[in-house]
Amino acid sequence: MAEPAPLLSIQDLRLAFGGLQVLAGVSVSVGRGEILALVGPNGAGKTSLLNCVNGLYRPDAGRILYAGEEITGWPPHRVAGRGIARSFQLVELFRHMTVLDNLLLGRHIHMRTGIFTGGLYWGPGLREETVHRRAAEEVLDFLELGGYRRRPVASLPYGVQKLVGIGRALAMEPTLFLVDEAASGLTRQEKEDLARFMLRIKHERGVTILWVEHDVQLVADLADRIAVLHYGQKISEGAPAAVLADPVVAEAYLGLAGRG
Repeated sequence: MAEPAPLLSIQDLRLAFGGLQVLAGVSVSVGRGEILALVGPNGAGKTSLLNCVNGLYRPDAGRILYAGEEITGWPPHRVAGRGIARSFQLVELFRHMTVLDNLLLGRHIHMRTGIFTGGLYWGPGLREETVHRRAAEEVLDFLELGGYRRRPVASLPYGVQKLVGIGRALAMEPTLFLVDEAASGLTRQEKEDLARFMLRIKHERGVTILWVEHDVQLVADLADRIAVLHYGQKISEGAPAAVLADPVVAEAYLGLAGRG
């Protein structure tokens, strides 16, 4: 029996800024329902790869296929409309707005009423508002953020803001979730909470995850597979234990060359 086609297939992706080769022929795929962790040192090209997938960067060469359809070079709004959501390393939220309002912004790709009917807040506009508010509230409950729903984002601890960013992405109802260093800056307890939510996102919501992360032990515990980038090239890919035992990875990323 043939293996099912991957949800995301990145083929020979190349990206350069001036004379700097950021991605040098990277190929990687993500299966449906999988968590694939993308790790590597700073400057390895991890975030640039995510930027190519969600349309912030246009690659110089290569192809990006999503559910069998080529999306290479699509603008971000079109990529999002196809079912690909993104959270960012830095908290990219509207800090003066409440948690609930930030999540409602994640619902914009599903909104159908125009300015006139939405502004009058009656009939179709009112019904749509009710549906989207209910969906946002469900995500708040899923991430245990209900107690923060009316608070402005700026007043929240950093770890909670990170969860709000994840919540806004989930409010889009994605099939594929691009996660960029969600664990950076978090305490140990916050990382444990994040790990629990990432597994629930996979198993309970059926979302496929491509996760860029520096905390190797965290993703080793959670990911189905790990791919390692180094100077814009993929140097290893496979099950977490096998990748972390790879001497090439130890030398290039973990800095263990020469140790017994």
